Amino acid sequence: MTSIGTGYDLDNSVFSPDGRNFQVEYAVKAVENGGTSIGIRCKDGVVLATEKLVTSKLMKAGANKRIATVDRNIGMVSAGLLPDGRYLVSRARQETASWRQIYKSPMPVASLAGRLGSFVQMFTMNGGLRPFGITAIVGGWDSEGDMAVDGQVGAGPSVGAGGKASGKKYGGPFLYMIEPSGLYWGYYGAATGKGRQAAKSELEKLDLSAGALSLEQGVKEAARIIYVAHEDSKDKEFELEMTWVSGLSGPTKGQHQEVPKELREEAERLAKKALEGDDEMEE
Repeated sequence: MTSIGTGYDLDNSVFSPDGRNFQVEYAVKAVENGGTSIGIRCKDGVVLATEKLVTSKLMKAGANKRIATVDRNIGMVSAGLLPDGRYLVSRARQETASWRQIYKSPMPVASLAGRLGSFVQMFTMNGGLRPFGITAIVGGWDSEGDMAVDGQVGAGPSVGAGGKASGKKYGGPFLYMIEPSGLYWGYYGAATGKGRQAAKSELEKLDLSAGALSLEQGVKEAARIIYVAHEDSKDKEFELEMTWVSGLSGPTKGQHQEVPKELREEAERLAKKALEGDDEMEE
């Protein structure tokens, strides 16, 4: 506990004189100590990947998943405290199930991110609670359709009732990141955890906003970026966990799934080869 925080970091609902909430800042520190997690929004889907550190040789390979399916079309990965991440996944599943029951359709990714952001933010305002020690990345595929004129079916007198805007569609891949404060933004590429700075630098090189990266290329880039981010902790073993989701015409048929073993292993092989090439150039 630093002197500047004394008296202002004992309660979650108290601000310091300079407007800081120390409990939220401490939660961010918990995130920074976690393994690196990233999300990539491609032109035809979303890829989620995480660096799962192996803390014991007795751990079973493939156990303790960090990426979860919250609905058929949506996945979530987090960095920070694993139990907190699992609790937020449980909340996300409740939200998506409720949405399906009421609206008889999958929940849009943006709507889920908004509700989870509000839920996380609630934990920063009550002295009897503590903030979530995670940053979550949510990615998924929204059902596609023709965009209605003025955004509403039946609006727009120039085309009549039920008119559609020519050449405009809604839906597709979406990616959001939710921070311990409850703040959330939409991203083309997002990174969190210990290696977030290195991962963010690599994501920025991909020019994801151009919408040219395919889903399969995204898998290979995600593996490479996780390996690059792991370089600072290369003395520690880790497992690479990756999932993806595409549209109905893509490889996952609109469902969030694990990346096939063959493709994941190929992506890891290429990532290791790229790192070896960089090491040789430095020498």
